[in-house]
Amino acid sequence: MNLQYLFLRLIRHFLPEAIARFLLKRRWIIKPGLESSEPVAAVERYIQTLAGYGREVQGKRVMVFGYGGRFAVGVELLRRGAAHVVLCDHFVLLDNERNLELLPAYEQYLKLEQNEVRPRGEFITLLHGDIREESIQAQVADVDIVLSTSVYEHLDDVDGITGALAKLTSLQGVHLHFVDLRDHYFKLPFEMLKYSESVWRKFLNPTSNLNRFRLPDYQRVYAKYFQKADVVILERKAEEFRAVQSLVRPEFITGDVEVDSVTLISAILEEPKK
Repeated sequence: MNLQYLFLRLIRHFLPEAIARFLLKRRWIIKPGLESSEPVAAVERYIQTLAGYGREVQGKRVMVFGYGGRFAVGVELLRRGAAHVVLCDHFVLLDNERNLELLPAYEQYLKLEQNEVRPRGEFITLLHGDIREESIQAQVADVDIVLSTSVYEHLDDVDGITGALAKLTSLQGVHLHFVDLRDHYFKLPFEMLKYSESVWRKFLNPTSNLNRFRLPDYQRVYAKYFQKADVVILERKAEEFRAVQSLVRPEFITGDVEVDSVTLISAILEEPKK
Protein backbone atom coordinates (compact mmCIF):
# COMPACT_ATOMS: atom_id res chain seq x y z
CA MET A 1 0.00 0.00 0.00
CA ASN A 2 1.43 3.35 -1.05
CA LEU A 3 0.57 5.77 1.75
CA GLN A 4 1.73 8.83 -0.15
CA TYR A 5 -0.56 7.90 -3.02
CA LEU A 6 -3.52 7.37 -0.71
CA PHE A 7 -2.91 10.67 1.06
CA LEU A 8 -2.73 12.65 -2.18
CA ARG A 9 -5.71 10.86 -3.68
CA LEU A 10 -7.82 11.56 -0.59
CA ILE A 11 -6.96 15.25 -0.83
CA ARG A 12 -7.77 15.33 -4.54
CA HIS A 13 -11.04 13.49 -3.97
CA PHE A 14 -12.34 15.87 -1.32
CA LEU A 15 -10.84 19.04 -2.79
CA PRO A 16 -13.71 21.25 -4.00
CA GLU A 17 -13.87 21.29 -7.80
CA ALA A 18 -13.84 25.09 -7.85
CA ILE A 19 -10.45 25.08 -6.12
CA ALA A 20 -9.15 22.35 -8.41
CA ARG A 21 -10.14 24.37 -11.49
CA PHE A 22 -8.55 27.49 -10.00
CA LEU A 23 -5.28 25.60 -9.51
CA LEU A 24 -5.48 24.22 -13.04
CA LYS A 25 -6.14 27.66 -14.48
CA ARG A 26 -3.12 29.05 -12.65
CA ARG A 27 -1.10 25.93 -13.51
CA TRP A 28 -0.31 25.41 -9.84
CA ILE A 29 0.15 21.78 -8.70
CA ILE A 30 -2.43 20.50 -11.24
CA LYS A 31 -0.86 20.73 -14.68
CA PRO A 32 -2.85 21.29 -17.90
CA GLY A 33 -2.76 18.88 -20.83
CA LEU A 34 -1.25 19.32 -24.27
CA GLU A 35 -4.12 21.36 -25.72
CA SER A 36 -3.68 23.98 -23.01
CA SER A 37 0.09 23.94 -22.67
CA GLU A 38 1.03 23.52 -26.36
CA PRO A 39 -2.07 24.15 -28.50
CA VAL A 40 -0.18 24.51 -31.78
CA ALA A 41 1.52 21.16 -31.20
CA ALA A 42 -1.85 19.62 -30.34
CA VAL A 43 -3.36 20.86 -33.59
CA GLU A 44 -0.38 19.63 -35.57
CA ARG A 45 -0.81 16.18 -34.04
CA TYR A 46 -4.48 16.18 -35.00
CA ILE A 47 -3.71 17.22 -38.57
CA GLN A 48 -0.89 14.73 -39.06
CA THR A 49 -2.89 11.83 -37.60
CA LEU A 50 -5.96 12.66 -39.71
CA ALA A 51 -3.77 12.90 -42.80
CA GLY A 52 -2.69 9.30 -42.22
CA TYR A 53 -6.32 8.32 -42.77
CA GLY A 54 -6.79 10.54 -45.80
CA ARG A 55 -8.66 13.17 -43.80
CA GLU A 56 -8.12 16.92 -43.47
CA VAL A 57 -9.65 19.86 -41.59
CA GLN A 58 -9.73 22.22 -44.58
CA GLY A 59 -13.27 23.38 -45.25
CA LYS A 60 -14.68 21.17 -42.49
CA ARG A 61 -16.94 21.85 -39.52
CA VAL A 62 -14.84 20.72 -36.55
CA MET A 63 -15.82 20.12 -32.92
CA VAL A 64 -13.25 20.26 -30.12
CA PHE A 65 -14.80 18.16 -27.38
CA GLY A 66 -13.72 19.23 -23.89
CA TYR A 67 -11.90 22.43 -24.87
CA GLY A 68 -11.43 23.62 -21.29
CA GLY A 69 -12.38 27.28 -21.74
CA ARG A 70 -9.37 28.19 -23.89
CA PHE A 71 -9.82 29.19 -27.53
CA ALA A 72 -6.26 28.42 -28.69
CA VAL A 73 -6.90 25.06 -30.36
CA GLY A 74 -10.06 26.37 -32.01
CA VAL A 75 -8.45 29.43 -33.58
CA GLU A 76 -5.41 27.45 -34.69
CA LEU A 77 -7.71 24.94 -36.43
CA LEU A 78 -9.35 27.88 -38.21
CA ARG A 79 -5.95 29.22 -39.22
CA ARG A 80 -5.16 25.78 -40.62
CA GLY A 81 -8.27 25.84 -42.81
CA ALA A 82 -11.28 24.65 -40.81
CA ALA A 83 -14.50 26.33 -42.00
CA HIS A 84 -16.10 26.51 -38.55
CA VAL A 85 -15.17 25.30 -35.07
CA VAL A 86 -17.52 24.19 -32.32
CA LEU A 87 -15.90 24.43 -28.89
CA CYS A 88 -17.76 22.05 -26.59
CA ASP A 89 -17.48 21.63 -22.85
CA HIS A 90 -19.76 20.50 -20.05
CA PHE A 91 -18.72 23.49 -17.96
CA VAL A 92 -18.67 27.22 -18.64
CA LEU A 93 -15.25 28.33 -17.43
CA LEU A 94 -13.70 30.70 -19.94
CA ASP A 95 -10.02 31.42 -19.35
CA ASN A 96 -10.03 35.09 -20.29
CA GLU A 97 -6.41 35.59 -19.20
CA ARG A 98 -5.09 32.95 -21.60
CA ASN A 99 -7.53 33.94 -24.33
CA LEU A 100 -6.30 37.53 -24.17
CA GLU A 101 -2.87 36.25 -25.13
CA LEU A 102 -4.33 35.13 -28.47
CA LEU A 103 -4.90 38.71 -29.53
CA PRO A 104 -3.93 40.19 -31.95
CA ALA A 105 -2.53 37.07 -33.69
CA TYR A 106 -6.01 35.60 -34.09
CA GLU A 107 -8.14 38.76 -34.13
CA GLN A 108 -9.79 37.56 -37.33
CA TYR A 109 -11.61 34.96 -35.22
CA LEU A 110 -11.85 36.72 -31.86
CA LYS A 111 -13.05 40.07 -30.55
CA LEU A 112 -12.67 42.04 -27.34
CA GLU A 113 -15.85 43.10 -25.55
CA GLN A 114 -15.58 44.95 -22.22
CA ASN A 115 -12.08 43.54 -21.73
CA GLU A 116 -13.25 39.96 -22.30
CA VAL A 117 -12.35 37.86 -25.32
CA ARG A 118 -15.31 36.50 -27.26
CA PRO A 119 -15.34 34.37 -30.41
CA ARG A 120 -16.70 35.73 -33.66
CA GLY A 121 -19.89 33.78 -34.30
CA GLU A 122 -19.29 33.31 -38.00
CA PHE A 123 -16.22 31.21 -37.13
CA ILE A 124 -16.73 29.75 -33.66
CA THR A 125 -19.71 28.30 -31.79
CA LEU A 126 -19.50 27.78 -28.03
CA LEU A 127 -21.47 24.75 -26.85
CA HIS A 128 -21.72 24.45 -23.08
CA GLY A 129 -23.68 21.74 -21.30
CA ASP A 130 -24.35 18.02 -21.31
CA ILE A 131 -23.89 16.78 -24.88
CA ARG A 132 -26.41 14.01 -24.20
CA GLU A 133 -29.25 16.51 -23.88
CA GLU A 134 -31.28 17.10 -27.03
CA SER A 135 -31.43 20.85 -26.31
CA ILE A 136 -27.63 20.99 -26.46
CA GLN A 137 -27.36 18.84 -29.58
CA ALA A 138 -29.96 20.98 -31.34
CA GLN A 139 -27.60 23.96 -31.19
CA VAL A 140 -25.18 22.46 -33.73
CA ALA A 141 -25.68 21.02 -37.17
CA ASP A 142 -23.86 17.88 -38.24
CA VAL A 143 -20.14 18.22 -37.66
CA ASP A 144 -17.54 16.65 -39.94
CA ILE A 145 -14.76 16.07 -37.40
CA VAL A 146 -14.75 15.61 -33.61
CA LEU A 147 -11.44 15.94 -31.76
CA SER A 148 -10.36 15.43 -28.16
CA THR A 149 -7.19 14.96 -26.12
CA SER A 150 -7.17 13.48 -22.60
CA VAL A 151 -10.91 13.93 -22.23
CA TYR A 152 -12.34 10.45 -22.64
CA GLU A 153 -10.74 9.04 -19.51
CA HIS A 154 -12.64 11.63 -17.47
CA LEU A 155 -16.12 10.85 -18.83
CA ASP A 156 -18.64 9.41 -16.38
CA ASP A 157 -20.80 7.89 -19.15
CA VAL A 158 -18.52 6.82 -21.99
CA ASP A 159 -21.26 4.87 -23.75
CA GLY A 160 -23.92 7.58 -23.58
CA ILE A 161 -21.59 10.43 -24.53
CA THR A 162 -20.07 8.50 -27.43
CA GLY A 163 -23.58 7.77 -28.69
CA ALA A 164 -24.48 11.46 -28.44
CA LEU A 165 -21.34 12.53 -30.30
CA ALA A 166 -21.98 9.94 -33.01
CA LYS A 167 -25.53 11.26 -33.40
CA LEU A 168 -24.39 14.79 -34.23
CA THR A 169 -21.61 13.64 -36.58
CA SER A 170 -22.21 13.67 -40.34
CA LEU A 171 -22.51 10.30 -42.06
CA GLN A 172 -19.06 10.64 -43.61
CA GLY A 173 -17.64 12.23 -40.48
CA VAL A 174 -14.65 11.17 -38.42
CA HIS A 175 -13.56 11.31 -34.78
CA LEU A 176 -10.02 11.44 -33.46
CA HIS A 177 -9.59 10.94 -29.73
CA PHE A 178 -6.34 10.67 -27.78
CA VAL A 179 -6.99 8.84 -24.52
CA ASP A 180 -4.74 8.43 -21.48
CA LEU A 181 -5.42 5.17 -19.60
CA ARG A 182 -2.89 5.85 -16.84
CA ASP A 183 -3.61 6.78 -13.28
CA HIS A 184 -3.05 10.53 -13.43
CA TYR A 185 -0.68 10.20 -10.52
CA PHE A 186 1.72 9.36 -13.33
CA LYS A 187 4.50 7.90 -11.20
CA LEU A 188 2.22 4.91 -10.56
CA PRO A 189 0.31 4.37 -13.84
CA PHE A 190 -1.70 1.34 -12.63
CA GLU A 191 -2.20 2.21 -8.97
CA MET A 192 -5.88 3.10 -9.39
CA LEU A 193 -6.59 -0.44 -10.60
CA LYS A 194 -5.87 -1.91 -7.16
CA TYR A 195 -9.06 -0.62 -5.54
CA SER A 196 -12.66 -1.76 -5.65
CA GLU A 197 -15.22 0.43 -7.38
CA SER A 198 -16.83 1.41 -4.08
CA VAL A 199 -13.54 2.45 -2.45
CA TRP A 200 -12.47 4.29 -5.59
CA ARG A 201 -15.75 6.19 -5.89
CA LYS A 202 -16.13 7.04 -2.20
CA PHE A 203 -12.59 8.01 -1.31
CA LEU A 204 -10.03 8.16 -4.12
CA ASN A 205 -11.55 9.23 -7.42
CA PRO A 206 -10.54 12.85 -8.16
CA THR A 207 -13.25 15.42 -8.77
CA SER A 208 -12.14 15.45 -12.42
CA ASN A 209 -13.20 11.76 -12.48
CA LEU A 210 -11.10 8.89 -13.76
CA ASN A 211 -13.40 6.22 -15.14
CA ARG A 212 -10.69 3.51 -15.15
CA PHE A 213 -11.75 2.25 -18.58
CA ARG A 214 -9.25 -0.13 -20.17
CA LEU A 215 -8.48 -0.85 -23.81
CA PRO A 216 -11.24 -3.47 -24.35
CA ASP A 217 -13.82 -1.12 -22.81
CA TYR A 218 -13.04 1.62 -25.32
CA GLN A 219 -12.92 -0.83 -28.21
CA ARG A 220 -16.36 -2.15 -27.30
CA VAL A 221 -18.00 1.28 -27.02
CA TYR A 222 -16.42 2.69 -30.17
CA ALA A 223 -17.46 -0.34 -32.24
CA LYS A 224 -21.02 0.04 -30.95
CA TYR A 225 -21.47 3.50 -32.50
CA PHE A 226 -19.15 3.52 -35.54
CA GLN A 227 -18.81 1.30 -38.59
CA LYS A 228 -15.05 1.69 -38.48
CA ALA A 229 -13.13 1.99 -35.21
CA ASP A 230 -9.35 1.89 -35.41
CA VAL A 231 -7.88 1.99 -31.91
CA VAL A 232 -4.11 2.42 -32.04
CA ILE A 233 -1.87 1.61 -29.07
CA LEU A 234 0.54 4.48 -28.60
CA GLU A 235 2.20 3.26 -25.41
CA ARG A 236 2.20 0.30 -23.09
CA LYS A 237 4.15 -0.30 -19.88
CA ALA A 238 4.38 -4.08 -19.68
CA GLU A 239 7.15 -4.32 -17.07
CA GLU A 240 5.45 -1.81 -14.78
CA PHE A 241 2.21 -3.73 -15.07
CA ARG A 242 3.83 -7.09 -14.34
CA ALA A 243 5.35 -5.58 -11.19
CA VAL A 244 1.90 -4.82 -9.74
CA GLN A 245 -0.25 -7.38 -11.53
CA SER A 246 -0.86 -9.51 -8.45
CA LEU A 247 -2.48 -6.51 -6.74
CA VAL A 248 -4.64 -5.38 -9.67
CA ARG A 249 -8.36 -6.08 -9.37
CA PRO A 250 -9.52 -9.02 -11.54
CA GLU A 251 -12.01 -6.87 -13.46
CA PHE A 252 -9.06 -5.00 -14.98
CA ILE A 253 -7.19 -8.10 -16.12
CA THR A 254 -7.80 -9.89 -19.42
CA GLY A 255 -4.89 -12.28 -19.00
CA ASP A 256 -2.95 -10.67 -21.84
CA VAL A 257 -0.30 -8.31 -20.46
CA GLU A 258 0.07 -6.70 -23.88
CA VAL A 259 -3.55 -5.55 -23.54
CA ASP A 260 -3.67 -4.89 -19.81
CA SER A 261 -0.53 -2.74 -19.80
CA VAL A 262 -1.72 -0.28 -22.45
CA THR A 263 -1.44 3.30 -21.20
CA LEU A 264 -2.04 5.58 -24.22
CA ILE A 265 -4.26 5.13 -27.27
CA SER A 266 -5.63 7.05 -30.19
CA ALA A 267 -8.98 6.23 -31.77
CA ILE A 268 -10.03 7.04 -35.31
CA LEU A 269 -13.78 6.51 -35.61
CA GLU A 270 -15.51 6.70 -38.99
CA GLU A 271 -19.04 6.36 -40.34
CA PRO A 272 -21.31 6.78 -37.31
CA LYS A 273 -24.14 4.29 -37.00
CA LYS A 274 -27.39 6.24 -37.25
